[in-house]
Amino acid sequence: MEYNSRMRIGILALIQESNTFISEPTTLRHFQEELLVTGEEMRRRFVDAHHEISGMFHALEDLGAEAVPIFAARAMPFGVIEKVAIEALLSQMFAALDQTLAAGTLDGILVAPHGATVSQPYPDVDGHWLSEVRRRVGSEMPIIGTLDPHGNLSPEMVAACDALIAYRTNPHLDQKARGIDAARLMVRTVNGERQPTMAAAFPPMAINIEKQCTSEEPCHSFYKLADAQLDDERVLFNSIMLGFPYADVAEMGSALIVVTDGDQPLAQKLANDLARELWTRRDDFVGTLISIDDALDRAMDLTGPVCLLDMGDNAGGGSPADGTHLAHAIHARKIDRSLVILADPESVNLAIQTGVGNRAQFGAGGKTDHLHGSPIECEATVLGTYDGKFEEPLPRHGGFTVCDQGPTAVIRSDDGLTIMLTTRRMPPFSLRQLTTFDIKPEEYQLLVAKGVNAPLAAYREVCPHLIRVNTPGCTTADILSLPYDHRRRPMFPFEPDMEWEV
Repeated sequence: MEYNSRMRIGILALIQESNTFISEPTTLRHFQEELLVTGEEMRRRFVDAHHEISGMFHALEDLGAEAVPIFAARAMPFGVIEKVAIEALLSQMFAALDQTLAAGTLDGILVAPHGATVSQPYPDVDGHWLSEVRRRVGSEMPIIGTLDPHGNLSPEMVAACDALIAYRTNPHLDQKARGIDAARLMVRTVNGERQPTMAAAFPPMAINIEKQCTSEEPCHSFYKLADAQLDDERVLFNSIMLGFPYADVAEMGSALIVVTDGDQPLAQKLANDLARELWTRRDDFVGTLISIDDALDRAMDLTGPVCLLDMGDNAGGGSPADGTHLAHAIHARKIDRSLVILADPESVNLAIQTGVGNRAQFGAGGKTDHLHGSPIECEATVLGTYDGKFEEPLPRHGGFTVCDQGPTAVIRSDDGLTIMLTTRRMPPFSLRQLTTFDIKPEEYQLLVAKGVNAPLAAYREVCPHLIRVNTPGCTTADILSLPYDHRRRPMFPFEPDMEWEV
């Protein structure tokens, strides 16, 4: 069905996953290097992406509504956003919004927060900017948005919006679909066909990152339970917020969202039902934690390639991506046909200066801090140097298709350890990160991917076995070892014997 083309829907986005256990802050430069645009430049940047904003643009166009791009900013996961940066971002966002409102009527606002954005003055950045958008547009204009399920939901976020819809897959393959859902709901809301009413529940528990793959247990069966609620025609959407345990804020933890068509009591009841069931299953969501030595022992008994998921140096969770604990263990065992990727601009420069086919003494990785390991000292041959740009045409975690990890080099030690050296951190979301630079993943026994669940969509194509490894680092799966100051108390599994009723 087409709608009046005069319907004008604004689009706003501010997306960053902030790891508060990283000492370095996220600066404005991080956004400028990744994404910081207003107006029509948004449309150009997102038109071919697999992102929720792309879904919003396409759905609004299909329904005959006018998409009004206002502001979008995104930075790679990293530390807390520094004060001067968040103030600059919010100032630009609100100026663009005010200018758009002054230029013509808007009928609604589609928003794309991440859900786990933290800044120095605003621990709940998403709640802050969504509340300010609500204040500026008034109580009557619908605000509908998407969320990353790795967000930490706050009551302020819920109060500011008419509906929030989280991705339903991890790895995130359905981002565009959720953007389409949000846009369709917006058009039907503006036309009076729907009256989205939202409620949330907040069980005091943190789900271990190791247990957050939606196609595996325990998430798989819990999502099936949530799917059953959607059989009720009064229920428009529900969402499971898995949470982001690396943000030490009061909101950290799991949450459940239900959006009904004008039935607030039902929305709250169903959110509470999901929360109660999640709490009942809480022991299933505690991490298994396989050590480095145990992981390598298992991997050597398997037919390769075996993907070793380096959980403590999870680049998609904000880590420096130069952790060497797994690489050291592989190097010490002299395991041939092994590959690791390390963000190390210094070593990239050395490789370029050395030249392809020549040898040099490298100290690769391990330059951030002692937590993530010491450099790998080895004499290695430079196999290739590259510009670091590649494209991923298929839907993959993160939703973007064009990638740039900066000048890149591939070196190989005499013991058979191949190291890809990158200038910029790049989460391992795509096999094109390997194949574009002359690496054939099927030829390796061990492939180290610095992630937990996000790399699965890519690496499952070539790896019959994947092992999540409990490595040290700022994204360690051993969350009981992290120095929280601001989380809720009591909270499971930190206080394992606590009791809770919704």
